[in-house]
Amino acid sequence: MNASATLLPSVVRPSVENRHWLSSDHCATPVLELLHDLDWTVIETPEANVHATSPDGRVYVGWLPEDPAAWTRDIVWHVQVLPAEGDEWTQEFGTHTPAEAVAGFIAALVAHSTR
Repeated sequence: MNASATLLPSVVRPSVENRHWLSSDHCATPVLELLHDLDWTVIETPEANVHATSPDGRVYVGWLPEDPAAWTRDIVWHVQVLPAEGDEWTQEFGTHTPAEAVAGFIAALVAHSTR
């Protein structure tokens, strides 16, 4: 079976200059800026961990660079969702996940919740 060229997805080839974010620089700035822009409650601890909660209280995001329990599991980002209906769920991201990817995940989560 042959598919016409119009039915096939186009190939996207980003320029090399745009790939810098594909490896982590271990910086939380993209996520923290997003959370502040969304008016989430953001609390920084003396240990340099950050805890944020969405305005409706249903989503928690933790940046845990100094949390021994998180490091034991090789994670630095912890996202916990308490949906109005259904079961609670969690997504964690490791030390090598770029903050831009975590910010994209959170932005998609927020965009979906406002529909």
